[in-house]
Amino acid sequence: MSNRTETETVTESSADVVRGLYDALRTGDVPGVLAKLAPEVIVDEPNQLPYGGVHQGREVFARSVLGAMSGYADIAITAAEVFEGPTGVVGTLTGTLTAHTTGERYPLTMVEIHQVENGTVSKIDVYTKNPDELAAFYARAEANTH
Repeated sequence: MSNRTETETVTESSADVVRGLYDALRTGDVPGVLAKLAPEVIVDEPNQLPYGGVHQGREVFARSVLGAMSGYADIAITAAEVFEGPTGVVGTLTGTLTAHTTGERYPLTMVEIHQVENGTVSKIDVYTKNPDELAAFYARAEANTH
């Protein structure tokens, strides 16, 4: 009988949780993004980026990472893939950033390692292709705001 109860309460796989997160990101649904994150989620971004470092909490992530990214550029996610393994979920995101100030376009490629607990993402390790070039893109975008 306890197996039946466990089956009834588990509604999404870890991979489905991350897919839902990526769907919300792709459509710009910030409340949907936050709903997929644990209240004290830890997001570790490459240190080179203006929003780099370790961020803890949904609201901090929304302000410090999403807010910073969208403050510099429009974000268009063109593809997302999710791979579930025995120790976590790996996601890949590709897309384009377009600087608000210059119109410069930057191809974005990220790999993320997600830990999912109790139906929400509790930790994300973010790895960006060419983080130094991405940081330079943000610096150019910011330099043109003054």
